Amino acid sequence: MNITITGGAGVLGRNLITRLTGAGYHVTSLDLTPMPEIVGCKQIIGDIRNAGTVAKALAGADMVIHAAAALPSYKPAEIRSISVGGTEVVMAACYAAGIERVIHVSSSAVYGLPDIVPTPEDHPRQRVDPYNIAKIDAELVCEGYRDKGMVLSILRPKTFLGPHRLGIFAMLFEWAEEGRHFPLIGGGRYRSQLLDVSDLVDAVEAVMTLPDETVNDAFNVAASEFTTLHDDFQAVLDVAGHGKRVIALPAGPAIAALRALEITGVSPVYKRLIYKLSRDAYVSTSKAEEILGIRPRVSSREAIVRTFRWWQEQLPTATARPDTGRTSREPWKQGALGLAKVMF
Repeated sequence: MNITITGGAGVLGRNLITRLTGAGYHVTSLDLTPMPEIVGCKQIIGDIRNAGTVAKALAGADMVIHAAAALPSYKPAEIRSISVGGTEVVMAACYAAGIERVIHVSSSAVYGLPDIVPTPEDHPRQRVDPYNIAKIDAELVCEGYRDKGMVLSILRPKTFLGPHRLGIFAMLFEWAEEGRHFPLIGGGRYRSQLLDVSDLVDAVEAVMTLPDETVNDAFNVAASEFTTLHDDFQAVLDVAGHGKRVIALPAGPAIAALRALEITGVSPVYKRLIYKLSRDAYVSTSKAEEILGIRPRVSSREAIVRTFRWWQEQLPTATARPDTGRTSREPWKQGALGLAKVMF
């Protein structure tokens, strides 16, 4: 089977390529970033917003995994252009090429600021910020093509970690390695899920192979075993071995300060992330477990520790990467928070 992956150079894309080529699939990657270190995969270097490039990447494809998207750190107009405009181009090309099954990798961000936990798939999608709005509208584009007869699986993962993942987690890893305490709103005593990328790859494989009527739907994907952000972050500090602790910041002043820093553009912490740091935030995975037959094997704590150990193995390469915020494979700019670490 020939599989085309958009966003093939991303964290999920790279792990998918490794798994699928190892299983004998013929894989084509479409991404702006070349991967000279990746073998056994055809690479198309280009933009998902370019119809000609997308058509070239889809030539001969039996199935498409659409994983390319913008990050919350992008400018609002660019987020919409890539995540919504790009999805429109990809879906139109899939429909024109007669590709009958597409897997769209969305996000649990579509729920906005949900007041129900665990949040089920039928929870209303709430428009909160440019990133989450674009995720919602990209899903609506996909659902439009489902109405035209395409089998279209939508996966809504929680924040996933694993090899190649840096992003905002690079801040925690750096502070832990330097022997600093790490501050969290309220000490991070709220229940929250992460996800290991290997379990997300399992979910993708499941919707690739199960019958049409089973997968033509939306599914949450997140760790089944999880506790609190405090426990997850403390596990990283413990592995670092400096005896440092998660420090509790008073919720009210901390939230006000982070919102102010976000508004002024000197912090990578955005509104929904502040929400996730300040209350329980987790989704129901029972639908995926019952219908797809998958149950994530890696706990939230193990996922973040495994990623930290991978990061340690990359030193000094990982710390030398530019903090552009353009991909999750690079450290995000810490801004004012980078200066604050001297207090911890």
